[in-house]
Amino acid sequence: MFAWVLISNVLFFYEFLTLYSNNALDSGYDFKQSFSANLIVAVTAGVIGGTLTVNLMDRWLRNNAFWKALAYITLTYIVGAMVVSTFGALYYYSEELGLPFYHEEVILKFKAFFRTWVFIKNFVVWLFIVIGTLIVLMVNEKYGPGVFPDYLLGRYFRPKKERRIFMFADIKNATGIAESLGEKKYFNFLKDFFRDIAPAIVQSRGEVYQYVGDEIVVSWKMKHGLKRGNTIRCFYNMKRMLKYREKRYLDRYGYFPEFKVGIHCGSVMVGEIGKIKREIAFSGDVLNTTSRIQEQCKVHDVEILASETFADLAYELPNGVVKKDLGDETLRGKLEEVGLFTYVLE
Repeated sequence: MFAWVLISNVLFFYEFLTLYSNNALDSGYDFKQSFSANLIVAVTAGVIGGTLTVNLMDRWLRNNAFWKALAYITLTYIVGAMVVSTFGALYYYSEELGLPFYHEEVILKFKAFFRTWVFIKNFVVWLFIVIGTLIVLMVNEKYGPGVFPDYLLGRYFRPKKERRIFMFADIKNATGIAESLGEKKYFNFLKDFFRDIAPAIVQSRGEVYQYVGDEIVVSWKMKHGLKRGNTIRCFYNMKRMLKYREKRYLDRYGYFPEFKVGIHCGSVMVGEIGKIKREIAFSGDVLNTTSRIQEQCKVHDVEILASETFADLAYELPNGVVKKDLGDETLRGKLEEVGLFTYVLE
């Protein structure tokens, strides 16, 4: 909504300044009236269009053949454009004539508005804005929240070194649950799990790197993951959001998804990789170490384990959360011991 209001006002002032600089505005032009009508249209478009774009249009693209989704989107856009224009036009002509919006003269002017070049121009311009919004949302969904701006700026065209935090989250007893539910039901179980924990990841400024079977790999830029204890906060928010839906899981599947996580940080190489299918990939020992740390959750009978490297840097923790030293451990495939910490609620 905010983006569309901003775009609408930029276009309005561009047109106003263009007309003004060319002395194309007559003495009857009312800036306040025109600006108010534009603002009403912008806010209405943002509320209605934003809701439809993010929810309905996204759902149609997911659940229908592309041609059918495109037909739904086109029809919805036409209806939405008519509704939004109705609000703006009725206000504008009501103010211009000094009459209530339901007056006959206002209605006549309003009906004629849909045949003017102003409506046709706005219809075409906003069609491109809606399409552009959908493209941005689809690309953002492909790469994950927060990654699209980096992709757009070309930051990962060439491999570069970054310091990152990684969290590997894995469902407990996934094999047993899969055998009990069967392939199709277990797939829906995973789909619900990944969907339900998504808000916790977004709220903590995390980026989903990979889904690997029943495991999800989340990444943070160092400043985002450490700020306000976002990495640890993400874990507890994931648990809270799942707990809120426990009854639904038990009614639908007979199982509740409990999970364990491993956390580590360090330097990795990051860049675009692939020819037929391109994606942003991370490479480095940090990922392997994080996976090994997560494996130790079962050994120590805890739900969350972090390396000493991360624990020493995590200067800020969520309220009521404290870290607990579990000593050093030699991880599978590693020669050097790694200090391990867990986090508990006081």
